[in-house]
Amino acid sequence: MNILAKSSKYVADSFHEMKKVTWPTKKETQQYTILVIAISLIVALYLGGLDYIFNFGLNFFIN
Repeated sequence: MNILAKSSKYVADSFHEMKKVTWPTKKETQQYTILVIAISLIVALYLGGLDYIFNFGLNFFIN
């Protein structure tokens, strides 16, 4: 099998597999996006809080 036949088979198989994919609805996509943003903000606040506490503690012992 030459490279052109292999490439053609790959593309055809890829299109065939993409037809099997179950895509999320618009509502599901919006909900997942909001969830990701909320979790990211919570983690950022948590890590920022830890950074502030450790920085405060380190400055307390140094000064």
